[in-house]
Amino acid sequence: MAVRTAALRLVLLLVVALVAGCATGPRITTDADPSADFSRYRTFAFYEPLAVETKGYATPSSNRMKAAARRELEARGYVYDEARPELLVNINAYINERQDVISTPQLQYRTYYNYRYNSYVSSAFWVDRNDVYNYTEGTLNIDLVDSLAKQLVWEGVAVGRMANTKPAQRDTRIDSTIAEIFAQYPHRAGAR
Repeated sequence: MAVRTAALRLVLLLVVALVAGCATGPRITTDADPSADFSRYRTFAFYEPLAVETKGYATPSSNRMKAAARRELEARGYVYDEARPELLVNINAYINERQDVISTPQLQYRTYYNYRYNSYVSSAFWVDRNDVYNYTEGTLNIDLVDSLAKQLVWEGVAVGRMANTKPAQRDTRIDSTIAEIFAQYPHRAGAR
């Protein structure tokens, strides 16, 4: 009985480790307006204030997000122009407390005295063991808006588990997440 329980726990531990190993990076999704002509966009600027700046002022994280988005757009040939931007960039981020419940069947035994057979009898039965895991999930959203039409033309979203990190690690994670989002952006400035 103890060997079976230990083996079942080992299998559960391996499954949890496998799932955790698969969920190392954020899930990236994108959407684009099929009627948008991306070849005509060459300049960009940021919304003031950004959606992530809910209090009306910039933070170190929002400045880092702006710098990373600017770097990605400039790498694709776009020019930063506050006076006449063709694209407006908006960035939003929010956090949700989430919970995973994993139900695992376990085989247990009960021993009782059977008067009919005048002896002790073991009976096997299945029960579910429920494990609850709490975690924080973060969402980072980047919108590209046609400044003349005031219409969303492209959106990139990253959703992933957040960890308590030091500022340097947080900055690295912001940079890599925004790079992963823009890796899904298929356009270059003025390209036909």
